[in-house]
Parts: sequence; structure tokens; C-alpha cells
Amino acid sequence: MVTNNAFPAVEKCASVGREKHTVVADMDGTLLIGRSSFPYFALVAFEAGGVLRLLFLLLASPLAGLLYYFASESAGIQVLIFATFAGMKVSDIESVARAVLPKFYSSDLHPESWQVFASCGKRCVLTANPRIMVEAFLKDFLGADMVLGTEIGTYKGRATGLVCKPGVLVGNNKADALQKAFSETKPDIGLGDRHTDIPFISMCKEGYLVKSNPSTKAVPSEKLPNPIIFHDGRLVRKPTPLMALLIILWTPIGFLLACLRIAAGSLLPMPMVYYAFWALGVRVTVKGTPPPPVQKSTGQSGVLFICSHRTLLDPIFLSTALGRPIAAVTYSISRLSEIISPIKTVKLSRDRATDASMIKKLLQQGDLAICPEGTTCREPFLLRFSALFAELTDELVPVAMVNRMSMFHGTTARGWKGMDPFYFFMNPSPAYEVTFLNKLPPELTCSSGKSSHEVANYIQRVIAATLSYECTSFTRKDKYRALAGNDGTVVDKPTVPPNKVMGC
Repeated sequence: MVTNNAFPAVEKCASVGREKHTVVADMDGTLLIGRSSFPYFALVAFEAGGVLRLLFLLLASPLAGLLYYFASESAGIQVLIFATFAGMKVSDIESVARAVLPKFYSSDLHPESWQVFASCGKRCVLTANPRIMVEAFLKDFLGADMVLGTEIGTYKGRATGLVCKPGVLVGNNKADALQKAFSETKPDIGLGDRHTDIPFISMCKEGYLVKSNPSTKAVPSEKLPNPIIFHDGRLVRKPTPLMALLIILWTPIGFLLACLRIAAGSLLPMPMVYYAFWALGVRVTVKGTPPPPVQKSTGQSGVLFICSHRTLLDPIFLSTALGRPIAAVTYSISRLSEIISPIKTVKLSRDRATDASMIKKLLQQGDLAICPEGTTCREPFLLRFSALFAELTDELVPVAMVNRMSMFHGTTARGWKGMDPFYFFMNPSPAYEVTFLNKLPPELTCSSGKSSHEVANYIQRVIAATLSYECTSFTRKDKYRALAGNDGTVVDKPTVPPNKVMGC
């Protein structure tokens, strides 16, 4: 019988000259530092099934743990699969696997295992996790050529919660799957972390074990093969069992608190909103010197605030920082968000001439806010700035917006956007930082001969430097194609004329 001691630690595996070699690696505890897959099942449960599904999974987890450690590793994983997947649409599971899980998986990548895995020319992952959960991350972000995982049962487009033969890939099932995939060819390197990985490691020319070490630090984000720029999902933190319990307990309290905060922002006069937010635990920090309001009697055009885009609440917190309501133009906004917003919004038609005329008209009425990225980005990157705004006025004030959330994200590409403000305000103590930068000097505007693209790119660089962000050329379409499988276009209902100003 082969024991764990028969294989050296992964740190002793040479990673030089492996370009023509094949590596086969386990996932939890091997490629990933964490040995538990519960947080990732919890992410699927919450993002695709909601808080009640997360509660069901949490209640089932003690049974799963007892079976896993004292009866059968396979049985324990089957309980997690059933509690998470039973009745779910397969398309929803695939969506979460593509748009949500990569961010959390990538933050837990084991440095030594990844060094060996990345050095090999052909990469295979052999895991007990459902293949549908892990394949998108492993292939798109880690460059895996083959993913062998547990196959879940489906019926009419929904998961049954059961697993297909030969069952959960643990122990001899892993070895059988490897034998079937590689036939008589022996992989060069096998990486595992527990005794049930020994059967498949023994089939490789070289075998190495990854030992658990609490001090191991994950691969830094800047060293990842593909940086995570776009990701979706509501949860900010990985839902460990304790964190999952806190989310379940906080959700009803947080929703009531969010309603109170939204009511304060919607009903109180804007000069009072700043203080009401502070009293309700919402922190608003203002930096820089904002310009004074435009005097309409002088006939002066309004200032156009060019904001980085973090959530749809950016214009509201801009107004809070200024102490006066600032109208905003937006590409799309839900009807609920229109109803509860304290400021006026104008929906862009995506027709260049129509939008330009509308923005000019609004600037004649006063100050205006615009987010030229066209969509939000959670990571420290700025998307490409649309250049239309630079052609319409020289009164341009860049504004760097940044926010902090501890439990829920206030944006979504896959879900209902009407809940975005609620999720943001459901955080125990959400925060916004609004930094007013210097007004663009005349010599850097279009009236001095600069092209609109030069002006837009300059403002993008200035805001990025202020926030220590990185500029990119990605657009709204790139984000929605990556996360939702569409280009993010919202078809307008014909009941509202495209040039009508709507109160949010």
C-alpha cells in the first residue's frame, strides 16, 4: 500500500524544462490553498438560488461534514451537491461558474502548485468538484487543456442534485477517470494533497504532495496569467460557514436598514442627506474643491462632471458631496431606481446626434453628471471613456469616485438592476469617497484644437492616476459579453419618448 510519505513535497518538484511534460493536478488543497469546497458551493447557492438556498446548504453542511470525515468522502460531497444544485437551472449554474467563481478561485491559488502546473505544456485537472462549477475558471484563467470532474445529473435543463456514474471523483474513481482519459500514456507529473489522491498520483511518472500550511499566501493578483477585470455576483467575501451564517442573519436586518437609508436620501433635502447618511452609518468623504453652482442669470453653461463609474449611485453621492441635486445622464436604469432616486436622470438613446443635442440642452439648464465608461467596473481599472462629452462643452471637471463595501456588491450584470441600490445600502457601513479634480484648462479642451478622443483619454489618465487605477480599452460590450453573454443593450419600451427627462 502506497502512503503519503512515499511522495515528496511539491516544493521539491523542478519547474524548469517542463514545456513538453503533462501535469495532472487535484484542485482543492492542491491548486487552491483551501481544502474545503464549501465556500464555492455557497456562492453558487446564493447567487443562483438566493438566501433561502444558502440557508438550506448551511443546514445540510453538518451532515456533509460528518459523512465526509467519518463515513465517506464521496457521500459528504454528494450532500453538498444535492443541497446546492437540486432544482437549479443548468444555465444559472453555468452563468455563476463563468461570471462569479473565477474571482474567488483566483484569490486562493497555491504558489508552489501553480508554478509547477504553469510550467508544463499540457495541463489536466482531476477534481471531485462538479465539472460544471470549475471548468470555466480552469480553462479560461489557468490554461487547463482538460478538466475531469464529477458530472451532475440533469433533467429538462435543471439539475437533479444527483451525480452521474461513476459518481463523485474521489479515490479509485479519479484513477479510473485518468486511465480512461490517457489510456496507456503515463502523465509526467501528478499533484495531490490527501490520501484519496494517491491512486491517481501513483499512475504518474512523478508524484508530489501539497502539504497544508496556514501561512501559505496566495499568488498575487498581478502575477495571475489572466487578470480578473470583470466579475459579477453580490457577495464581496468568500462565504465560509461562519460568513454564510452572518449573511443569512444580516439580510433581513440589512434590507430594512437599506430601505431607511434610501428613504432618507430620496425624501430629505439634498443639503441634509450628507448628515442623514452619516447618522445611518453611510460614510461620505469629500476631497478637493468642487466648483460653485452656475448662476443661471449670467447665461453661463453648466459644468459637466466627468465621473469614474463604480455603481449607479455615483451621481447621487456626487450630489450629496455638493449639497445640491445634479442631473445625470445614463445608458440604462431600472424603473424602480428611477422612482426612488432623488435626482433627475436622462436616458441616453445611443444615437449620437440625439444624445449630443440632449446633453447640450441639459447643460444650458445647469450642471450635469456623466459616467463616460458606460458601465461599472469593480476592480482597479478604468474602462474606455466615450469621447462624445468632450465635443459638447469646455466646462469639464473630472471626479474620481471610489466606494467600499464589506458584504454585498451594489452592481450586477446578470441579475435585476433594480436591487443594486438596496444591496449597496444593505452593507453594514458602506462608504463613498468623492474627489473633485481641477477643472480642465482651456488649452486641453476641444476648443483649443484637441480632438475629443485626446480629451477623453487625458481625463481617463488623470482619474486613473488619482485612484492608482489602470486604464484599459475595454468597453461596456466587453463586460457584458464576458459576464452575461450579451452586449448589454437594453431595448427601450415604446411608452417613453427617448428625449423625455425622467425623475429617478
